[in-house]
Formats: sequence, C-alpha cells, structure tokens
Amino acid sequence: MSTLFALTLILLSIYAILTKAEFSEQSLELQSAHRADKVSHLHFYFHDVVSGKDPTAIVVAGKRNAFGMTTIIDDPLTEGPEPESRAVGRAQGVYTQSTKEGAALHMAMTFVFKEGKYNGSSISILGNNQYLEAVRELPVVGGTGAFRFARGYALAKTKKFVVRTGDAVVEYNVFVMHH
Repeated sequence: MSTLFALTLILLSIYAILTKAEFSEQSLELQSAHRADKVSHLHFYFHDVVSGKDPTAIVVAGKRNAFGMTTIIDDPLTEGPEPESRAVGRAQGVYTQSTKEGAALHMAMTFVFKEGKYNGSSISILGNNQYLEAVRELPVVGGTGAFRFARGYALAKTKKFVVRTGDAVVEYNVFVMHH
C-alpha cells in the first residue's frame, strides 16, 4: 500500500514539473515574439509649488526640510520652464526626506502624460534624489500605455529654486526603453 502511495506521489510530482515547464516555455516564446523595444527621450519641466493659495506639493508628515518630512505631490509638467508653458502632464506621488545628514529625497512618483502622442500613458520613477547635486539620476521602473514594460533613467536638473518659498522648477530628461 505504501509503495502505491509513493508511486502516485512521484507521478503527480513529475506531472506538476512538466506542466510548469510547458508554461514557462510558452511564456518565453510570447516574450521573444513581441520584443520590439523603442527608446524615447522626453524633455519637460516639473513645477514643485509648496507656497501660496494653491500648492501642488503639501507636507503631510514631519517638519519641513527635516529627516522624515513626507510630501504628497501633484505637480504640473510643462514644455518650458515658465509656469504658463504648455502643460504636458502631472507628476503625482510622494517624496520623503530620507537622510539624517545631507540632502536627499526618496521619490516615488508617476509622470502622467495628458497631451500629445503619450496622452494617457505614464512613467513611474522610484529612487534617491540628492537634490543639491547639479544633475541627479533616477531610475524609471515601469509605465503604462505607450510605456508598458518601461525601463530607463531620468536626469533631473534644478533650473530655479526660491529659498524664501521652497518652490522649485526642475528640468527632466527621461530616457526610456519600452515596447
């Protein structure tokens, strides 16, 4: 009786392994058949407004400019550095002052595009922004719509920072590979 049980268990295990292997092979074939990566370069400006009657970035936890400060954002993205430049989308997400010494923000945000050929598509950014550096590199970790399976990097460069208010304009050059 125990021999029959052991034989049944072995056969079921072999069946499970073969079934799983077949699924993996099908997935690999699908992946390679649809692989036609494109590289896109996007250039826009991010307007982080923390002052005034209608801020686009609001501190929700911690003290301003201190370790643990957490800010929710819904910042406009524009073609040019001026606030009245043509809007192309929004940067939505959160950033946190993530170092006790120095100046770094951990950023989790999505660039949601609302104009042009990328209307309705988005790119997700997740990483450390050492904002006192002249140019910062942040990883692109995904996307939607035209940017499905996105990966790449974003270069951020502060164009304007108003010390009195904390408002900033940041130039972004995003290089993204996608299907």
